[in-house]
Amino acid sequence: MPLNRTLSNRPEIPHPERGENECRVFIIAGEASGDLHASMFIRALKDLAPQIEVSGIGGPGMIREGMHPLFPASDLAVVGLVEILGHLGPIIKAYRRTVRYLKDHRPRLLVLVDYPEFNMLVARQAKKLGIPVFYYITPQVWAWRQGRVKKLRKLVDKMAVILPFEQDFLRGKGLDATFVGHPLMDVVHTETGREKFRSLNGIPQDASLVGLLPGSRHSEVNRLLPLMLQTACLVAKKKKNARFVLPLAPSVDMSSLPVEQINAAGVTIITGKNYDAMGACDVLLLASGTVALEAAILNIPMVVTYKVSPITYMLGKALIKIPYVSLTNLVAGKEVVPEILQHQAVPRTLCNAVLNLLDPAVNARVKKRLSDVKKALGSPGAAARAASLALSYLSPSRKTR
Repeated sequence: MPLNRTLSNRPEIPHPERGENECRVFIIAGEASGDLHASMFIRALKDLAPQIEVSGIGGPGMIREGMHPLFPASDLAVVGLVEILGHLGPIIKAYRRTVRYLKDHRPRLLVLVDYPEFNMLVARQAKKLGIPVFYYITPQVWAWRQGRVKKLRKLVDKMAVILPFEQDFLRGKGLDATFVGHPLMDVVHTETGREKFRSLNGIPQDASLVGLLPGSRHSEVNRLLPLMLQTACLVAKKKKNARFVLPLAPSVDMSSLPVEQINAAGVTIITGKNYDAMGACDVLLLASGTVALEAAILNIPMVVTYKVSPITYMLGKALIKIPYVSLTNLVAGKEVVPEILQHQAVPRTLCNAVLNLLDPAVNARVKKRLSDVKKALGSPGAAARAASLALSYLSPSRKTR
């Protein structure tokens, strides 16, 4: 999850001078999900060692947990890998300021959270300074660009991984990796039960409720929501008691939605109660991504779909060497839920997959398999376990040069 926002020319925020007994950690996270997981890590670290001072780069969640920001949050934003090329100036500034901070303040530990393109550059400088590097939520080298394994082995002292298969993969490559569980286990839960949610939103208790989740990015919603609405219309024709909800990600602009098509498909828009909406559904039709794991944790059968430009798809097939695109199936090690992608992702095919999962026997069978996926993700407390591992690099005997 790369990070970038136009950096102003304002001077960086001053930091207090380091005392002899001070224990300082520097942490770098990327976009909203990185900020969420990093903020939970900071909270756990401070619970275990209240004397630790945390500085770094991140978002409002990390600041609320007591991180002293190297840059104001308003100076940071997130873009994809390709977009970085158009923002090299601000990113170079951010990199130089970070390296200068590491040289001037010599933190006891550098903690990296995802965001590999920037973080690996910083890790190289940290190692030159003798600062231990701890990586929480590591680059997905098991999926693509496995050449990065050599760099990780050289630059990273310890890795806390969040997918169960990552530990064996990375250890097999000579990396010190420990599976700590998935942080979503601490945040994915419902507040309103299935019956109450349906009652509050005028949805019959005996309805076959289908959730449509087209993603959080504008481009994903533009590409997938029309497809999902067409699918909903087909499902409604074949399943007379079918109802549909559209839980919107906070990043989605309501004014950009095709309201007429949404109304024509009989879809109810849900804002701010996404997990409650998902948990009240019988089946979810969703974009490939983290939401597939969220659905698995909530134990809701799903159809996973995705479409990109033909060029991007061809490049992805050439570069990404994994048997499935959904994290649900990757964690299971087999196809637990259907994946309908690219040219196969048409309304009729998606409709048939949804109807199949609405069959009570099929639905129950998939739920049982999803329960196994949830168990594989570990118990709640991933951030606390990661923080405990990180503390081993903060003992007095581990001082930087």
